[in-house]
Amino acid sequence: MSDRIHIAVVDDERDIRETVAEYLEINGYRVSKADGGTALRRLVDQSDLDLVILDITMPGEDGLSLARHLRERSGAGVIMLTARDAVVERVVGIEMGADDYVTKPFDLRELLARVKAVLRRVRRTPDTAVDAGQRVRFGSHMLDLDAHKLFDGAGDEVAITAMEFDLLRTFAERPNRVLSREQLLDLAHNRDSDPFDRSIDIRIARLRRKIEPDPKTPTVIKTVRGAGYLFVPAKAAG
Repeated sequence: MSDRIHIAVVDDERDIRETVAEYLEINGYRVSKADGGTALRRLVDQSDLDLVILDITMPGEDGLSLARHLRERSGAGVIMLTARDAVVERVVGIEMGADDYVTKPFDLRELLARVKAVLRRVRRTPDTAVDAGQRVRFGSHMLDLDAHKLFDGAGDEVAITAMEFDLLRTFAERPNRVLSREQLLDLAHNRDSDPFDRSIDIRIARLRRKIEPDPKTPTVIKTVRGAGYLFVPAKAAG
């Protein structure tokens, strides 16, 4: 079995599948191609995937349903391909657990950069400034920075995506400090700021549903109106 990173390219347009696959193979990745949900589900059952590049709009089962399936059955990262003006698709894709998105038409070099960024998170490259093995409390929950896992008050693991972990880690490294959306995009997601990019807000809303006693009145990750977000460590919360 090859030890190269394994990426699946899922798109019903053959030209896109072939072009993206060829470019990724040139850059050293092992690539499998799928023209839709049936082929992808077969790949998930038969292969270990590190990353899936997934078109949202396809005949039959769409990419949003497939993203949900991936989150349930695989630890692979997910990059969704969306139409340039499909804001709702991007929002829902993030809600389904996508790690990133790229709008069509896209530059292959940009896609490659996004692939590398997501793989760094998914493959858990140790790039955090916090000491390995350290745990940080988020309310009643505990973030294990070494294991890249979140646990609830009973010690049970809470499912989080790679990007959600990166957000929590960024807050853990900067407690009691207001971080703007632009800073969070740069620090947690390695993305240039975009005044219309609300993915940070969506992911923080998802995290609040997981860690806050009352997500509507957050006490762990607070909103600072007009400025950004603030992580309040458990000992100071109240």
